[in-house]
Formats: sequence, structure tokens, C-alpha cells
Amino acid sequence: MDIKDLNKSQLILLAVLLSFVTSIATGITTVTLMQQAPASFTAPINRVIQQTVEKIQQVEGKTVVQTVIVKEEDLVVDAIEKNKTSVFALSREATNTEGVEVEVSVGRAFAVSSEGIVAADALLVPEKGRYYLKNDSGKFRADFMSVSPTGFVLLKIGAPLNDTDKPVFSVPAFGDLNKMKVGQKVLILGANISSFIFEGLNTNNVMDLSVTPPNTGGLVLNLDGEALGIALSGGTASFASIKNISDALPAPAGATVSQTE
Repeated sequence: MDIKDLNKSQLILLAVLLSFVTSIATGITTVTLMQQAPASFTAPINRVIQQTVEKIQQVEGKTVVQTVIVKEEDLVVDAIEKNKTSVFALSREATNTEGVEVEVSVGRAFAVSSEGIVAADALLVPEKGRYYLKNDSGKFRADFMSVSPTGFVLLKIGAPLNDTDKPVFSVPAFGDLNKMKVGQKVLILGANISSFIFEGLNTNNVMDLSVTPPNTGGLVLNLDGEALGIALSGGTASFASIKNISDALPAPAGATVSQTE
């Protein structure tokens, strides 16, 4: 049959068929090329694809597919909003050159347990000393608990300096560092907010960070708002993972430990 003999409906069906075949061929070609492309090329594309969400809604018995583009800046805002009450300003009492007791900043700390335990940078928090934690709910003493060889310490929120204050804070959801992909954005939530592109793990299986003094002890997040670890001031490391912090936490009050022979 000559194409000129086709009626209008047949022409439309032919066009739909050709479009369908072209779409399949395009999809196969795209997948093949993506598999062969280097990671540095595919990472930005995958980030765009992951931020495109399809919502399926039922409207008067009909299924409607609505595509919503999620902007990266919206993910950043949401991640910060989820965790802004997790972070505390950390200070300690020190003696200045004139022999006078003063209070000095020693970076940031963030909550890692609903029982009021926070993590901070061990280089700035030696075991002896009087420390204070402050957020929007008030100012509190901080009791030293333990130090980890990976560079962080655990403190416990103590008595308020003002009897009317009660600690109000949130604990971030713990993320998995091993699920991070090269090219994804990572946030540091400290006195300031900074970000960088994840370039993979070093030989010690952790991230290398460039941490400014105001962000020492800052909470390191992925764009889902999950905690990846703590930003450290330097020394042997600039980062400790949330897994190390979680493993260092004491067992919850009332928990029992089973023993096997």
C-alpha cells in the first residue's frame, strides 16, 4: 500500500508507531553510551536524573503523572532546616595572659543521642576543663564523657546556667558514608555553612575535608539531611565518620547486654 493511500487516522497511527520505535532506539543508545562513559561525565547527569521525581495522582478516576523538578538549592535548604537545632556552640573557660578567667570558643558540637550526648573536636576539648553548650534553648554546662582515637570527644549536656532553660535539640538521622557517589554535594553545618563535592574516600576509608576554624566540630551532611560525620580541625585527620561516633556511644539506659559462652 502506498503511503499516499492512507487516510488521516492511519497516518496518525503510523506516526505514533515511528515515534515509539525511535524512543526505544534512543533509550538503548543512551544506556549503552552511559555505560561506556567515564564517571566524571555520568555523575552530573545522574544527579539531575535523581532530582527528577514523578508523582502519580488519582484525579476523578484518572491516573495523572506529574513530573516535579527538585532543585539542588531546595535540597540544601531542607537538609539545613532538618538539622539546625542539632548544632551547639561550644566554649570553655580559659586563663588569658593577664591571669583572668575568660570564656573562649572551641568550635561547634552536635547532638548524637536523644539522651543529650554531643560530639566535638578532640583537639579543642582536652579532658580537663569547664565547657559550655549553647543553642536557641539556652546555655548549659557540658560534662566530659570520653575521647576517641579517631579525633572526636563525647560530651553530655549538663545543668543549665539559667534554671528556667531546658535543652531542646534534634538528633540527625545517621547516613551511610559508603553509599556516597563521586560528584555528590556534601554540607558542613558549623558556625558557617560550607559545601564541597564528594571526591571519594582516601586510603583510610574516610573523607578529606578542608575545615575552617568556625566550622570545627561541625556536622557533615549529605543532601538528604543525614549525618555523615564530624568535621575536625586537623592533626591526623579532618573527618570522623558517623559510624565511629555511633560505635562510641554508650548503651542506652536500661539496655541489657547478652553474653555468650
